[in-house]
Amino acid sequence: MADTRLCGQCGSVFEPRREHSRFCSSVCRIKWVREHSAGPAAPADALAWSIAAMAEAADRLAQAAGQDLLRVGAVMSEAVWWVTIVDATMVRYEGDAYDSVLDGLPGEEARLIEETLAGLRYVRNQVGIHLDPAEFIRSAPDGTWTWNPLPEPCLESLSPRGKEWEMSRYRAYQSRLAGHDVAAAIALTSAFLTKTAWAEPPASPADVTILDNSL
Repeated sequence: MADTRLCGQCGSVFEPRREHSRFCSSVCRIKWVREHSAGPAAPADALAWSIAAMAEAADRLAQAAGQDLLRVGAVMSEAVWWVTIVDATMVRYEGDAYDSVLDGLPGEEARLIEETLAGLRYVRNQVGIHLDPAEFIRSAPDGTWTWNPLPEPCLESLSPRGKEWEMSRYRAYQSRLAGHDVAAAIALTSAFLTKTAWAEPPASPADVTILDNSL
C-alpha cells in the first residue's frame, strides 16, 4: 500500500517523496511558511544558527579519536540530533532546493546521502529510548570510531506505516553505517545540508503568481 498523508496547507491527499514531507506541492509549502512565519528573516535566521550548531557538533565528533566510549557516544548523539533536525526542516520547508541539489548529484552519490540520512534517523529514533548511545559505536584499531551492526528492532508497538518507515531506516543503517566511520557519515550529511541550505531555490509557481499580481 502506498504511503499517503494529508497536505498541511490544503488538506488534499498526496504521496510524499520524502519522509518528512508535509505539503503536496511547492505552492502549498510556500503559502504555509508565509502564513506562519514571524517575519521575513525568521526562517533564515533559525536555519542559519541550526546549521552552525550542526557544523560545530560535526567538528567535535571529528576530533573524538582517542576519547572514551561514553564521551564519544554523547558527542555522536548530539551530532545526529542536529543533522536530522536540519534535514527534516529542509525537507519540510525548502523541499524544492533540497530536491534540486540532490537530483543534481550522480545517482550513487545521491543514494549514499539519502540512505545515510535514513540511517541517522534510525539512530535518532533509537538512541536514549531503546538503546544507549554507546551501543551504536565501537573503537577501531586506528583510534577512530565505527558504527556497530545492530539486530533487527522490535516494532510491535508501531502502526503498519510506522513499521515500514522504521524498517527502511534500519536497513539503511545496516547497509550504509554499520562497520563504517562514525564521523564520516556526519561530515557527509552535514556538508550536503549546508550546501542545500544556501542553494538558490528553483522558481516556483507561487513566486510566479505573486510576481504577476504585482504588475
